[in-house]
Amino acid sequence: MTAAFDLDDLKRRMSGAIQALRHDLASLRTGRASANLLDPIQVDAYGSLMPLNQVATVSVPEPRLVSVQVWDKAMVAAVEKAIRESDLGLNPNTEGQVIRLRIPEMNEQRRKEMVRVAHKYAEEARVAVRHVRRDGLDLLKKLEKDSAISQDEQARFGDLVQKATDQSVAEVDQTLAAKEKEILQV
Repeated sequence: MTAAFDLDDLKRRMSGAIQALRHDLASLRTGRASANLLDPIQVDAYGSLMPLNQVATVSVPEPRLVSVQVWDKAMVAAVEKAIRESDLGLNPNTEGQVIRLRIPEMNEQRRKEMVRVAHKYAEEARVAVRHVRRDGLDLLKKLEKDSAISQDEQARFGDLVQKATDQSVAEVDQTLAAKEKEILQV
């Protein structure tokens, strides 16, 4: 039995690539505090690496301050070390089980560096969308070869796949443009 062509599944997978991009971009520092800023940080906890949000509560009490409430007193040093060693350029200030992170103003060089990282994330999302397109087109070729669909149907579905791809890439570009504007705002 051959697999059936499902355009909605391809669109869902392309949408997943865009959601992953939005998640990655949310963790980029823009000069304003965000709880998502610390998402990429992994803490050496209990003999394994764990995401920071599994050992502490992250909150944003002020626009330029991130507060990290560590649940286990023994983990405070490990969390502080993980934040310090991340490439976010943050300096933790510890008071008991609470770690405060002041978000400094970003200089022009750091802003440009963040834009480069955002472009890298966007290109990864575009590549993921193109992989989904390739999978869809390969399936169409296989269905046509197996005589499950006609050449005309293959061409029509191929056009639909390309339109979905173009839409998704445009959405990636819009998301990147919005994040770039946010980063470069002074």
